[in-house]
Amino acid sequence: MFKRLISIAVLLAVVLGVAGIAPRGAAAQEEVKLRLWAHQEGPFNDAIQALIDAYTAEHPNVSIEMETFEYELYIQTLQTAMPAGDEADIIEMFGTWTCSYADRLAPMPEAMAADFDPTAFYQATFDGYVCDDAVRGLPFEFNMEYGAVLVNKGMFETAGLDFPPKWENWDQLVEDALKMVQTQDGQMTVAGYHFLSADAVVFSFLAEILQRGGNYWNEDQTAFNFDSPEAIAALEHFKSMVDAGVVDPVLFNDDANWGGDAFFTNQAAIVLIGPWAVAYGLDSFPDFGAFGEAFDYVALPALGDEPKFAADSGWGLVVSQNSAATDVAWDFVQFATANADNALLFNTTTGTIPALREVAENEDYRAQLLEASPQLETVLPLLPYGSYIGNMPDRDLVFYDIVYPYILDMLQGLMSVEDAAAFINEDANATFE
Repeated sequence: MFKRLISIAVLLAVVLGVAGIAPRGAAAQEEVKLRLWAHQEGPFNDAIQALIDAYTAEHPNVSIEMETFEYELYIQTLQTAMPAGDEADIIEMFGTWTCSYADRLAPMPEAMAADFDPTAFYQATFDGYVCDDAVRGLPFEFNMEYGAVLVNKGMFETAGLDFPPKWENWDQLVEDALKMVQTQDGQMTVAGYHFLSADAVVFSFLAEILQRGGNYWNEDQTAFNFDSPEAIAALEHFKSMVDAGVVDPVLFNDDANWGGDAFFTNQAAIVLIGPWAVAYGLDSFPDFGAFGEAFDYVALPALGDEPKFAADSGWGLVVSQNSAATDVAWDFVQFATANADNALLFNTTTGTIPALREVAENEDYRAQLLEASPQLETVLPLLPYGSYIGNMPDRDLVFYDIVYPYILDMLQGLMSVEDAAAFINEDANATFE
């Protein structure tokens, strides 16, 4: 994801304004030196460093040194260092990875857990950090890939459509999308509704199953249920939209005209993508136009009474069980993620969706959040309806090597809906073996 960068000077001014919080008992007065690992991403690193500076200003006996790694190297480093016990004291971790490293992570200290309220965080973000009924970390952000779409103002107005759209059902969305499709020499040059990027397809599939009253897990989450009537109905819905002509699945997918780029190069009128794409578009396509003027971000219609969806548990912090000062490390984790002022700092700096309810729901915090990231106004009402995707044996394998390819093959006419559901279910459940 590409986030808006706030200068370090402004960052420090904001975070030092959080002063006045009482010193934490967990940070003892003896000198404590901690290391923190994080992936390299400018705004993320700036936000974490500002939080480190604020914490160490309150606790002068504590020093925290941050080390950053390029993303792919970071994944490799975690995979090799953690089994060997060479990891840092505090580790920035994607919540969906947490339980695969649970035996290397220190649980929340008992004294802290006694006063901790897990409902302070949205369930979809927090559940990824709970492994074997123990809290193994806390989240910074709500990772969301389903629920709203980018919409192109110029294309809507040229087609004589209301902007921004307020769809009450999927038929209205499809009707609008078809009016904006463009073709040349028999080939689609502009898609009406592009939902065929990998994350868009996978998270649409999960959301539609949930909104139709089904579940893609069995009762105790030990097996997948991807060939249920609700799953088949979701696939039939995707196929009906493609058959109607809103998008060409050969010309628009994850490898050809990926959704984010297709939207900001005027090759798609409506694109399903996470809210992070707004910052990506403004950064990568500065001539496209301003948010709220040239384009907007609007909610999808729900299939049922509630706009249920599944989400990864986003980035947060965990503590190594090998740390010589786990209580102090955990004290910093709580300081950085569970304090509303500090959580707001992280979210406004990085352009991310809050994991902490207070930041999204308190009027004052919400106003500051939306001033920094106005596109989040569309998604904040949806956050209570999100649920964690669940602890999968290999999330990326299931999503990108099984679910997405089979659905795309089905949409391209290479197999039936029923076969796609059966193959997804069989291959996904094989990952448990």
